[in-house]
Amino acid sequence: MRGRRTLPVIGQPQPERADAARNRRRIIEVAARMIAEHGADNISLDEVARVAGVGVGTVYRRFGDRAGLVLALIDDQERQFQEAFLAGPPPLGPGAPAAERITAFLDALVDRVVAQQGLFVQLEKCGKTIRYSGPYRVHHVHLATLLAQACPQADRAFLADALLAPVNARLIAFQQEERGMTIGEIKAGLAQLATVVTCGYSVPPGGSRR
Repeated sequence: MRGRRTLPVIGQPQPERADAARNRRRIIEVAARMIAEHGADNISLDEVARVAGVGVGTVYRRFGDRAGLVLALIDDQERQFQEAFLAGPPPLGPGAPAAERITAFLDALVDRVVAQQGLFVQLEKCGKTIRYSGPYRVHHVHLATLLAQACPQADRAFLADALLAPVNARLIAFQQEERGMTIGEIKAGLAQLATVVTCGYSVPPGGSRR
């Protein structure tokens, strides 16, 4: 009797051959080392292939282009981050009021972006198709879900975009370098913004708080 065929799980990586998995890991390790040594601006898929000892075609087949490689490089830490806000302890994870979770999420997202700032800058340069897919899409859905709980009458999709807009690598770098802001000050500003959004929608338009 034939065994039952296992269907793929949507959103989960599909099984790789052992040699393909080794090549992928080797390419990612080499790319990460090159970025650490020379910066993300100078990464070249051809050079990554040469240093990794694989064919250029292998790199392009595995990652498609520079944006695909950047996404792969941020993948491990992104998975840990998503696990934290989807299933970790509150207030970042479930169990706290939605408004508190929104503030905790933005706070943690700043740390997430700063930890791999060079890679997120590269991702933001790859065009809107990439910039607003991948991690951004997951972050947006999560925030919109929390906003639906905290502000049921609000346009949660728009407000999720509005809250995510300040948490981008280039703006954070500008705030640090040109305005002399600390990460703590940036987080405090985002917390104020989240409070204004969530509290503002608790008051009826044209009404006053009772």
